[in-house]
Amino acid sequence: MEKLTTIREQLEEHLRKHGMTINRFADLSGVNSGTLSNILNGNRPISMQQLDRITSGMGLPDGYFYDLYIDECIFHATPDWRRLGPFLLRCAELDKLDCLDRAIRMTMDNVAYAPMLFDMAETLFQEGKNEAAAILYQCVAESEKFQHSERLALCQYRLFMLSLSEDQEANLQAAVSFEPYIDRLDEGYQLDAYVKLINVNLSLNRWNKVKNLAEKMLQQAMVLYKYNKSSSPTKTKEHKKPLVFYILYAYLSIENYYSEEMDFEKALHYVSLYHEPDWIIEKNEEEREILEQFKEWAVANRYLYRLMAGDVDVLPEYVDYVAERESEIFTAVCNIMIVANLHKLDVDHILDRFGNYLTYKEQKYHIAKASNQVTLSRFTKLLSELGIYYLNSSRFEKGIEYILESLKSCIAINSSNGMLRCMGIFEQFRHLATDEAQRQYKNLVSEVQKLNDKKIGLSISYL
Repeated sequence: MEKLTTIREQLEEHLRKHGMTINRFADLSGVNSGTLSNILNGNRPISMQQLDRITSGMGLPDGYFYDLYIDECIFHATPDWRRLGPFLLRCAELDKLDCLDRAIRMTMDNVAYAPMLFDMAETLFQEGKNEAAAILYQCVAESEKFQHSERLALCQYRLFMLSLSEDQEANLQAAVSFEPYIDRLDEGYQLDAYVKLINVNLSLNRWNKVKNLAEKMLQQAMVLYKYNKSSSPTKTKEHKKPLVFYILYAYLSIENYYSEEMDFEKALHYVSLYHEPDWIIEKNEEEREILEQFKEWAVANRYLYRLMAGDVDVLPEYVDYVAERESEIFTAVCNIMIVANLHKLDVDHILDRFGNYLTYKEQKYHIAKASNQVTLSRFTKLLSELGIYYLNSSRFEKGIEYILESLKSCIAINSSNGMLRCMGIFEQFRHLATDEAQRQYKNLVSEVQKLNDKKIGLSISYL
């Protein structure tokens, strides 16, 4: 039997097989009988609404004819946005992303569609249909002729945001791909883009990049803040947060760089810049809340740098301070374990007190939710620091257990540096590991090898 290759042929066969008249099918489907007759005679293109009604009238699942519709009404016909637009939205609604991608790529020679595809991507992005939006952004970016256009930059920014995940290697690639476009973004998006880039690089421990991005954000935010104070409010751009947030966050980020460099004098200098800034005048309620949050961070970080520098007597004050501020406890415990291992401190009593905070969970502050990438990175580091702490105090079984948990977490987020660190520590104490721990380690190493094979592209045998 000859294969039925068009929607019209399949509709004709359905009517013949069921002995159904056009009028009867019109009643079932809700499509006008005259319209159906014109469609069957090839005198009228099928609209999206008509296609869905015909599909339903034939008792077929939603989207059944979409592949054929692409060939008949998009590829072999002059594309018409009145048909194409609703079709793309319906594909996104039904999660038929392969059809969405095919249809777009067949029409991208017509650059006139780029603005409409971009607007549709923005709509889908706002509705949380991220995969469909990403396909549209990618196609618009590829077709954009004006390489310095704001639309291209915004497409790249959306793609960057949508591609962020728990995978650190993928996040690195996303950050590297997006960064060249940040200066081309519209002013209203630029500062938030800097914050997101800083957070990704912070989670990857790319401290030089953190400092570089923070300095650029600081310069831009300062210029805008001074301009806004001397301009009419109607002439200024809206930002997601008040400008003071970006300035203070830049100080905090640069401080983190100097902290990692163990230059506590410079780190404390930047703490002083966001502790109680006196250049902010006529504060509104949102700005006051931001200032209060940064003040809390400043006090906590002053305690931390005294600890890091060897003033261990301040530890009880630090613990009591964060204990009254639940949103600060997780970060403080991470820092305390680093200090404990650095100065060989006994912090069992602190671990007992904050035992509920030794598990991964989303971190929220008064003014925002912490970056998921940063939280995951900190949690993985916390597990390894706990392992080192227990190994240093000769509690080998517990220490090795935490090192294996850290290795498992490193594999989950694809952190190469973290995996190497954990494997190095385990090998150092392998002779003290139980048979069960060694079995777990062997299985985890196999997972590491699989990840490495994916990066290489293929496994090479030397035998």
